Amino acid sequence: MPEILMMVTSKGQVTIPAAVRRHLKIERSEKIALVLEADGTVRLKRPGFKKVADIRGAAGELGRNLTWNQMRTLAREDRGTAPRPAAG
Repeated sequence: MPEILMMVTSKGQVTIPAAVRRHLKIERSEKIALVLEADGTVRLKRPGFKKVADIRGAAGELGRNLTWNQMRTLAREDRGTAPRPAAG
């Protein structure tokens, strides 16, 4: 795999070389992700989703509308932080 050098400006910016942009199919104003690996390497990649709207429906459908309190209760149950019922 070829090594491609980039220069860091005084503002901490780098220009991604055209060959890398073509390889990743990065277009102007697109976001990119830097992935910091445990072994110290850094990977440059296209994010899986460009916008939050791109992931709509990724978790499936509930089949019914929920109120804010119902959603919060479900989230707390999933995290195991739901309030416990009072002993009676």
